[in-house]
Amino acid sequence: VEDPIEYYLDGVGQTQVNPRVDMTFARGLRAILRQDPDVVMVGEIRDSETADIAVQASLTGHLVLSTVHTNDAVGAITRLKDLGVETFLLASSLRLVVAQRLVRRLCNVCSQPVQASAADAAPLGLDAGVVIRHAAGCPSCANTGFRGRIGVYEAVRIDEDIRQLVLSGADEAVIARQAFGRAPNLAAAVRRLVVDGKTTVEEAVRIMRRDSAVDADL
Repeated sequence: VEDPIEYYLDGVGQTQVNPRVDMTFARGLRAILRQDPDVVMVGEIRDSETADIAVQASLTGHLVLSTVHTNDAVGAITRLKDLGVETFLLASSLRLVVAQRLVRRLCNVCSQPVQASAADAAPLGLDAGVVIRHAAGCPSCANTGFRGRIGVYEAVRIDEDIRQLVLSGADEAVIARQAFGRAPNLAAAVRRLVVDGKTTVEEAVRIMRRDSAVDADL
């Protein structure tokens, strides 16, 4: 169920959301579930009705993929609760949450290596003097210093430990500590891109401090 359908795919049944004829995400999802699908993709969970149907579909053995707008992967759990999904249903149905952002990729023609000053290093927890790269600008990148973008991701796998935290109503900070004690979060992922010379400190800080929500994939 999509709004809009951006690519037509062979072998995939696709439904266009159209509020003018009351074809909402929830109505489209109901229609798809009558077709005995193998996998269900809902473009976005925007309301309580869609969230409830998606969860019920997952509990009946369907793999359901969707997105919600939230600040990070753990925030998707809170968002679904806010949409009225009961905690025990959420713990039973959720398997994986992935959050993503895009950072600008440094131009590989003109970017310049420099030693990070204390001011550059501090926001990312790096050591002063570590070699990073700055944007310069050249004809190859239209004098912007950047060419293309790179995805930055974090993932929360809903294992038994996380499931118990969700069931107990633990807050986001507690769940995040458990989830990212063994896997990188968005901040760690973008820090690695800076150390690898693929983006700048300024770009990393912009992403880490951005207030707008990201798409969390469920």
